[in-house]
Amino acid sequence: MPGQRHLSTVAILFALAAACAPEGPPEPPSDAESAEVAWDPADTLTDAELEAGRLDDSWRAAVKLGGPPAPREFPLDTIVIPAEWLEMGQRRDAGEVLRVQTLLDRAGFFPGVIDGRWGKNTEKSVWWFQVSRGLEATGAVDSLTFELLRVAAGEPDETVIRHVLDEDDVAGPFTPIPASVYRQARLECLCYESLAEKLAERFHTSNEVLEDLNPGVDLSALAAGDAVMVPAVEGAPSHSRPVRVVVSGLGSYVHALDADGRIVYHFPTTLGSQYDPSPLGELSVVGVHLDPWFHYQPWLLAGIDDTQPDTHLPPGPNNLVGNVWIKLSQPHYGIHGTRDPATIGYASSSGCVRLTNWNAQLLAGEVGPGTPVEFRDTRPVAIEGGR
Repeated sequence: MPGQRHLSTVAILFALAAACAPEGPPEPPSDAESAEVAWDPADTLTDAELEAGRLDDSWRAAVKLGGPPAPREFPLDTIVIPAEWLEMGQRRDAGEVLRVQTLLDRAGFFPGVIDGRWGKNTEKSVWWFQVSRGLEATGAVDSLTFELLRVAAGEPDETVIRHVLDEDDVAGPFTPIPASVYRQARLECLCYESLAEKLAERFHTSNEVLEDLNPGVDLSALAAGDAVMVPAVEGAPSHSRPVRVVVSGLGSYVHALDADGRIVYHFPTTLGSQYDPSPLGELSVVGVHLDPWFHYQPWLLAGIDDTQPDTHLPPGPNNLVGNVWIKLSQPHYGIHGTRDPATIGYASSSGCVRLTNWNAQLLAGEVGPGTPVEFRDTRPVAIEGGR
């Protein structure tokens, strides 16, 4: 989401405009799943804090990678990108990063938000792609890595394409999201706030990138029949079905593995702070729920006044768990989406496993009850007061 400060998935919990719940908030249907999550009091993230997360290389300790880090700047002299791919979009270096990020996304080695900026999430995705293909893992893109990545991505003719909007693309409702949890509870849904936000999420990118790709276009005033330039993330090749999920705390990633232990999908993730650290060891999927309600329970939330009333937040992409809740076998833990994809991989969460909404939706379609979920190197810590 745009702006000088980026909300973590829980920042809105601490900007309460009402001291008690309003009368008559809607209750979830009796057969609806409500996510019940232990949450930490994360602050809003400044641009500087997100930038520090983008450049952090502590993930390398989780893969025991020796030697100097890969270059922070995209290695332009080691890769040849087709000239026709450079005719649109951002300046040359950012345009090349954006195109590599799009190929990674199509290949199933997701870099989080496609933002045209080289950093931790993209470098890590390249590293794991190289591992999966038996290449020397450096995290830098050389010509061989690029060619194999193009093949894995389905050898697209372009990585930025012209998309003509239809009625479904532009359909709302678009709803401003109030800061107060109790005001949110009165809404029909925690929907997208704007068409620009909806389009950015559909194409796995940011409002800023869409603005760069479509100069002079008011993204929130588009209508069916209008055309926009977008990353070509749709129509990616199919992948084998995963049978196991691995979550790395130190590495800040989720891997979906096939029966032979090969990586089918790599997802950047946010998880595990000192307030409610992630579990360690083997859990399993209990259920998969789309468009969940969120059961706001102050007594489950570190740093929140336990005397405040509980309430239910309606479904939608701006729900605190996004639009997917993959419930795990330990109470109050799950894999879920987020209302703020820009923070994924860069900010700590609670013990839950937070993905972008599009990655959570993909994983939800690939797992089911009984799918094993292994937590590695999550390093649980003792919490003062026993929490």
